[in-house]
Amino acid sequence: MLAKFYKYRWQYLMILPGVVLLLLFSYIPMAGIQVAFRDFQIGSSIWDSPWVGMDNFAFLQEPQFWKIVENTLFISVLKFIFGFPAPILLALMINEVSHSGFKRFVQSVSYLPHFFSWIVVVYILQSFLTLDGGLVNQLISKAGGDPIFFMGSTEWFRPLVVSSGLWKETGWNTILYLAAITAIDPQLYEAAKVEGAGKLAQIRHITLPGIMPTISIVLILSIPSLITVGMDQIYPMMNSANQEVADVLDTYVLRSGLQQGYFGMATAIGLLSSIISLVLVVTTNKLSRKINGEGLW
Repeated sequence: MLAKFYKYRWQYLMILPGVVLLLLFSYIPMAGIQVAFRDFQIGSSIWDSPWVGMDNFAFLQEPQFWKIVENTLFISVLKFIFGFPAPILLALMINEVSHSGFKRFVQSVSYLPHFFSWIVVVYILQSFLTLDGGLVNQLISKAGGDPIFFMGSTEWFRPLVVSSGLWKETGWNTILYLAAITAIDPQLYEAAKVEGAGKLAQIRHITLPGIMPTISIVLILSIPSLITVGMDQIYPMMNSANQEVADVLDTYVLRSGLQQGYFGMATAIGLLSSIISLVLVVTTNKLSRKINGEGLW
């Protein structure tokens, strides 16, 4: 054991900062999970707060909570249905571009939105969609239609969440798939051309099977997002007009914990979400290994 440790001492030294950060920010804070079972108040210590058992899980009996769960699942499923295959399709299209200069241009333009914060993205949306001089409503008015209050509409909120997420992250998410495509042996494509296979046949029988392990891993890592849809996107877009469909678990925890001071209930919701995410990851990993033999472990 010591001989093996000495042999790989420099590798262990390289990963040491990551291990330390993992302990400091992921494992040690897990002691705070007990807040879910205590009556914790600001100004008191976690260790001195009285135990209340399962009282903080009383939100499971509230109809409002299940409405929020419905909103969360609705938005997350929509984002998954459109957001998961989008970077795969974009990576396949970029890979087929023969002109290297244009290919690099498309990659750069598609990556760029990822570096915008959601605050900036929402501000751009508001600028285009506002009733007061927004470009989209100006076009609607010139076409003879009535202006639409997009940012305050319960019908338009979910499409805006999905479309803005696609615009911001699809290009960035193609990086993994493009890297996987470059690892495919070019001789396979040459052999396919000799056999008379067209572009679609090459994509179907060579490219997609070649990147399937990457797709499986990304799928497994994406499953926990079914519970956490991204507060940094939802919260700036939420207002009193669309809160009926915009309120999700992340925003509910924010309001309950930080704004209203129900720290025990907020921690209980977070704990329950983490358990569900863990179950989803383990289940998806097992299914992935059974279907194509690929998984995280």
